[in-house]
Amino acid sequence: MKYTIYVDGQEGTTGLKIHERLAGREDLEMLSIAPGKRKDPDERRKLLNQADIAFLCLPDDAAREAVAMIDNPCTRVIDASTAHRTAPDWAYGIPELRPGQADLIRASKRVAVPGCYASAFNLMMTPLVEAEIVPRDYPVTCHAVSGYSGGGRRLIEQYERDRDFAEKFRSPSFYATALGHKHLPEMQAVSGLRYPPVFTPILGNYYQGMTVAVPLLPRLLQKPMGPAEFHGFLAEYYNGYTFVKVMPLDVVLEEGKLDAEGCNGTNRLEIYVFGHKDQILLTARLDNLGKGASGAAVQNMNLMIGADETSGLM
Repeated sequence: MKYTIYVDGQEGTTGLKIHERLAGREDLEMLSIAPGKRKDPDERRKLLNQADIAFLCLPDDAAREAVAMIDNPCTRVIDASTAHRTAPDWAYGIPELRPGQADLIRASKRVAVPGCYASAFNLMMTPLVEAEIVPRDYPVTCHAVSGYSGGGRRLIEQYERDRDFAEKFRSPSFYATALGHKHLPEMQAVSGLRYPPVFTPILGNYYQGMTVAVPLLPRLLQKPMGPAEFHGFLAEYYNGYTFVKVMPLDVVLEEGKLDAEGCNGTNRLEIYVFGHKDQILLTARLDNLGKGASGAAVQNMNLMIGADETSGLM
């Protein structure tokens, strides 16, 4: 059986990457919209309702509009925008998040692809909060570095076409300094924290790849744990998953540095545990265009259509 696939917003960064990952799949039939009709609501509505799986790679308001256009009960939606990530009737698209999450995605007609930062944060924090290792009212901070492709097509074009703009941001730059980044609602809701983390993302002068770090102080935990205990818990929790790996505690990093580009071109997310008895640093590395966007979307689609979860992702 061939499944019909439509990508609404196929000219954006995530939409293009989804097309790349699905190219050549014999189990799929890709629907396409004529360039001149990309904003034609009637043509979009027709294609959305023809599709078995509709990917939404759109701004939030346009994603909500697209969902409202669908009246075919058989059309299943994978939304890469922020619009539905905390909606109770949408499945949150991290299959590895907790036992049963992959089955929830398989059965769902509406799946929200997590944000790139939120994917890393939630994979590190959700198991710890649910196991009551980290209290729900812990004062969590999160620091992250991402390549500029995370800003979407417009930011990419500015970086690559406007030399003055690129020079202005030649050094790494804090952004979202009002502490209201759009990923915060899902970071809090999915992890189960009582308060949102203080989240300080940094934009790097490189194309793709990211690291997300959460420091913890064992003295503030009900049961103080060192690096070995944190590592052992997370390694057991994620044992057997293809795309989420807890790296060895004694991993050797060149000059002690963890670069942000080591997972580029993959759907892999790596979790590292650093520190000592007084301070713990949990760090995740992923491709913001892979497990942080298009790769996650395709992984969810594979589950929803009963394909091998790794198809198009290895």
